[in-house]
Amino acid sequence: MQWGFRWYGEGDTIPLTNIRQIPGMHGIVGTLLNKMPGDVWEISEINALKASIEKEHLSLLGIESVAIHDAIKAGTEERDHYIDQYIQTIRNLAACDVHMICYSFKPIFGWAKTNLFYQNEDGSFSLLYDQAVVDDMEPSEMYTLIHSQSKGFKLPGWEEERLKKFQRLMATYEGVTQEILFDNLSYFLKRIIPVCEEVDVKMAIHPDDPPWEIFGLPRITKNLEDLKKIMAIVDSPYNGVTLCTGSLGADPENDMVEIVHALKGRINFVHFRNVLFMGERKFKESAHLSTEGSLDMYAIMKALVEVGFDGVIRPDHGRTIWGEVAMPGYGLYDRAIGISYLQGLHEAVLKEQMQSKETKGGKSV
Repeated sequence: MQWGFRWYGEGDTIPLTNIRQIPGMHGIVGTLLNKMPGDVWEISEINALKASIEKEHLSLLGIESVAIHDAIKAGTEERDHYIDQYIQTIRNLAACDVHMICYSFKPIFGWAKTNLFYQNEDGSFSLLYDQAVVDDMEPSEMYTLIHSQSKGFKLPGWEEERLKKFQRLMATYEGVTQEILFDNLSYFLKRIIPVCEEVDVKMAIHPDDPPWEIFGLPRITKNLEDLKKIMAIVDSPYNGVTLCTGSLGADPENDMVEIVHALKGRINFVHFRNVLFMGERKFKESAHLSTEGSLDMYAIMKALVEVGFDGVIRPDHGRTIWGEVAMPGYGLYDRAIGISYLQGLHEAVLKEQMQSKETKGGKSV
């Protein structure tokens, strides 16, 4: 596996020098924050991002994310123009030796939480989602809620410019059902995956967060059935999944070990985090340890090893701990603890496999 860390560029509160000090770190999953959905990522811009990372002796392991324009997701008459733009970005990334793109195909709300600083018993803070809160608000009020809790941080997917055109965005998706959204994704993938195969860039679609419909907007990456349908659109390892354990795992009906085995060969990126179920469609993002949440993180790591996953894996949202001032979910300390835990699980699984093989071979352990 390639151990990675999410970094938001030169304006991030976490310097690359600190990330480099995390044991075993291979590199960064980064982005160009100045690019809007539909913009072409120019080679000069990509190389500048790479250079800023490589000077700290880290690698740019992939991009998270190259956002999909709403014309593509809604299937408007402009979609071919924006798909052409996206294809050019894919080619430019490949030219810069970047070979993995995490993306999502969600209408308007890429992710949603109702509390960005839920205080835990130990004094740390977690992101929390409560469907009961969402049920009592209008869609535009979600933007107001998120911004009121952001503490001045610019949160990806919740930019003020999107709020300014919110009603227009809602109108764009009027009449777009799950079936139509899936057809639009199918159209997009059939256009781009042949190019991805040509230039060796693997796509990794991110699941819905939370993994159910909100505000009546369609969701098509909620569970294993959805993901298998997407993988069947173009049967290619370049049409793959971002396995986000915290997004899919927020629904108790989603068996993460089953999902890993069912998607063997199609998992191109992993977000590894835990969640704690707190009621009906209510959960918080806990510390990564199995004992701190509702997911068996050891079992998920074992499944990843068993299916031969060797791509980029990173700790996902961490708690805010030790008084750190950072973007909610993206502080240094808890994610550093998290990746060390991931690495420990991985080492244990590999050693257990080796011991099992030796025992079966009649050798002493």
